[in-house]
Amino acid sequence: MANVGQLVAAFRDMIANKSLSTDELEDLIRDGITAALAKIYGASVQAEIEIDEEKGDILITVLKRVVDEVHDPASEISLEEARWDDPGYQVGDLMEIPVEFSDFGRNAVMAAKQRIIQRVREGERQRIREEYSNRTGELLAGEVQAIERGKVILMLSKNKEAEAAIPWKEQNPRERFRQGDPIRAVLKKVEETPKGPRLILSRADPGFVAALFKLEVPEVYQGIVEIKEIAREVGGRTKIAVASRDDSIDPVGACVGLKGSRVQAVVSELGGERIDIVPWHPDPEVFARRSLAPARVAKVISDPARQVITAIVDEDQLSLAIGKNGQNVRLASQLVGWQIDLYGSREWLERGAEAVLFGGGSSEATYEVADFSLRELELQPATLAALEAAGYTTFFDIIDLEREDLLRVPGIGPDEADRVLQIIDELTVEEGEAAEALQAGRAPATAAPASPPTLSGESGADAASAVAGHPERAEDAPEGEAAPGESGASASAEVVAATGDVGELPAQVPEETRP
Repeated sequence: MANVGQLVAAFRDMIANKSLSTDELEDLIRDGITAALAKIYGASVQAEIEIDEEKGDILITVLKRVVDEVHDPASEISLEEARWDDPGYQVGDLMEIPVEFSDFGRNAVMAAKQRIIQRVREGERQRIREEYSNRTGELLAGEVQAIERGKVILMLSKNKEAEAAIPWKEQNPRERFRQGDPIRAVLKKVEETPKGPRLILSRADPGFVAALFKLEVPEVYQGIVEIKEIAREVGGRTKIAVASRDDSIDPVGACVGLKGSRVQAVVSELGGERIDIVPWHPDPEVFARRSLAPARVAKVISDPARQVITAIVDEDQLSLAIGKNGQNVRLASQLVGWQIDLYGSREWLERGAEAVLFGGGSSEATYEVADFSLRELELQPATLAALEAAGYTTFFDIIDLEREDLLRVPGIGPDEADRVLQIIDELTVEEGEAAEALQAGRAPATAAPASPPTLSGESGADAASAVAGHPERAEDAPEGEAAPGESGASASAEVVAATGDVGELPAQVPEETRP
């Protein structure tokens, strides 16, 4: 076997690029030789194959059982034929027949080659399944290899053997790629085909935006800032709701970055798609108010049974709340997960609503009349715990309490009671004062300020119900811009996404004003 050493070396070179271990290589050689022996002797052939790594030698021995009458020539040999080699053989003995490589004909060599190639491919496919089956939602990078009938075929940077593609429906219609372009996309699923596993990637999935923020924002990568919800219309606008596990870190400011640097990097990867970042809140009413930004919402009314939120805005805010072709309210609805019915102040008043909900024609001051959790107030933790233990969980629960009522609550002392009453006075608008302020064309001085504007978005409610009787407004409403006086991370992100100008953005994002 003068050429056996060269054969083993050739096997090593061939397998070097396949990331196979020594044991896998030896198993592969044995399987290939067994296939060649099956071509010579038969499918049921039994053989011992020993591979000497040090000498680079392969010893092949075919085993046959000695019998009186042969039924399977591949594994049996007659007693008479066995005694030609050694007269001492008896029935039932196992005869060992050494085999040289020179005994292999062309057909046997081809069978060994095909078996080895098949095993190598099966190993590659299995490794791809194991590597990527649990990586759904992860960002992958590669290079465009070809574009076939709108489908982008790419070669991954870290695994050139994996077959990866971005179908047409998973692409951004505004983007165009050429062969050789670098590309990043999120893994959506691993699809089984007759040729093996195929990686289906996506640049249109909302998870692509989440993966980009995870790449650009260390706080998201470390899990300090969590992306709670995402609503996206590919190529147009994306709304994301974020929350922080650390009270000292502003989640919106962390995602925007210094002068908008972090969100701008994501916007650039998305081809200029607008991104609205809003702080998440567990209360659907508060969350809906924030999600409709940059429009300022005067009042929200929720119907938990139907999961419908009715939002009322001033007339000068209506087009901003609707957004271009109803995009803002639609994305806000998707973000909250509830249907949002939007009304202007004029239509709401025609339905018999109270006029004091709106600040007349002024767009500079609004005030909040909706109920909200006590956790939104600046109360000491001990005071908050005592009120909640007594069954007071919202502002409307305590708004009519007197000082004596508060002192009867276990854990509430005179100082705590005075502080609670002070907060109630600051947030309570007397009816006479409200009417006087409206006649004077201004908002009451004691009114709680509305939630600051963030960015824009909408959701799963259909256009007719989401715009609530304003189809003409949904079609004609211009793309909303941040209203005068806006501040905060959401306004910064809106400017970055819309204009790409990060020079004038604030270095730090102020915290959201609490009611």
